[in-house]
Parts: sequence; C-alpha cells; structure tokens
Amino acid sequence: MTFLMALQESNVHDAGYNIGYAIGKYLPLVATIVIAYLIFRLIKKNSKK
Repeated sequence: MTFLMALQESNVHDAGYNIGYAIGKYLPLVATIVIAYLIFRLIKKNSKK
C-alpha cells in the first residue's frame, strides 16, 4: 500500500515537472516571435508614412 502511494506521488511530481519544463522551453520562443512580429509591424506601419 505504501508503495502505491509513493508511486502516485512520484507520477504527480513528474507531471508537474514536465509541464514546467515545457513552459520554460517554449515561452522564450513564443515571446521572441511575438516581439519580432511587433517590431516588424511597427517598422511596416512607419514605412508607409
């Protein structure tokens, strides 16, 4: 019984770790793409004037 509880706690910890790892891996990429798009849009908008 103790083994099953330890196994369940381990899986929950691993799932939370994987979510945090995925956010930490993809958030900088998404932020860079958004910033690049905003700069591109700003330059394009100013070049029409």
